[in-house]
Amino acid sequence: MNTTQVPFSELIQHPRATVRKLEETARRRLRLARRDGEDLILESVERADAEATAINTTTRLFVSLMKHDEGARTLLQVLPDVFPWVRFLPAEAVQKFLIELVHTAHACAELENMAPLEPVVVAWRNTAEIYADPELRRALTEPLDGADHGAVSAPREP
Repeated sequence: MNTTQVPFSELIQHPRATVRKLEETARRRLRLARRDGEDLILESVERADAEATAINTTTRLFVSLMKHDEGARTLLQVLPDVFPWVRFLPAEAVQKFLIELVHTAHACAELENMAPLEPVVVAWRNTAEIYADPELRRALTEPLDGADHGAVSAPREP
């Protein structure tokens, strides 16, 4: 992310100067670096609303494309450009991934919270990794030996 970064303390100590810096940046966005927690993004409501609208519009376009055979075919054809690892998935799995991706993105856009999309991509990427590694795939798909390895206990809390 090409965002100007400032220490969070700068916002606290020099709020006007920090807001001026925000207004002067090309992306109208500042990354507030924190030592005691996750970094934060500072941007105007207008900018955040514009991004949310763009995401919502884009996902609606994808949903609409999925409703038409030709659109779905096009999305399937370009999917490897965005996610090269789908080449390791069987064709049926690629279709399932695309459907889940578009539907999840649509739901995320409606909530204006894109966080649930990442686990979908990560899970399918991990699946592709299993298909790409014959040894790993064999280890994960071969039948178990039937041996009883004992009871599984819950981990103790500290």
